[in-house]
Amino acid sequence: MIYCDICSFQPMEIYVDDEAKLTLHGLVQHYIKLSEMEKNRKLNDLLDALDFNQVVIFVKSVNRAAELNKLLVECNFPSICIHSGMSQEERLTRYKGFKEGHKRILVATDLVGRGIDIERVNIVINYDMPDSADTYLHRVGRAGRFGTKGLAITFVSSASDSDVLNQVQERFEVDIKELPEQIDTSTYSMFPFVVHLYF
Repeated sequence: MIYCDICSFQPMEIYVDDEAKLTLHGLVQHYIKLSEMEKNRKLNDLLDALDFNQVVIFVKSVNRAAELNKLLVECNFPSICIHSGMSQEERLTRYKGFKEGHKRILVATDLVGRGIDIERVNIVINYDMPDSADTYLHRVGRAGRFGTKGLAITFVSSASDSDVLNQVQERFEVDIKELPEQIDTSTYSMFPFVVHLYF
């Protein structure tokens, strides 16, 4: 199933909105309003401050995935990327390495939004806003799987980003609040303590 989802260029998944609501209500979800120019610094700060097992960062294009992954590696983060510009064999090799815990950060396009089933992933960051509520669901559903806790953070940098966020909240009946200045890790991690997010 995972193999088909990751390698298919036209994966298909059927779900019921009620089930989607349950998925989203099991996650801690926040957004951050910022400019496009502020994204890299904010991401760096979040990765430094948050307690995570593994994190998936979603971007909107192949180029963005490659560039952001390169930046994270240069900043000494244990990052790897997967996108449609790679061969099927390369994607599978990288996915396997991430699943086995060789890297803790995965930068990905929506190609893998439906295909990641890894228990250790407890944070998803939407570096780029998805284009629809459905895609948002598939992305953030990667965190908090297998009955574990999860955290989803979405960067909002334009009016269209805000529109999609509103669509998500209306369709799935969730209230997504702005990221607070501090967050209790017990809401998304097995190790409870308060993280201060003063950037």
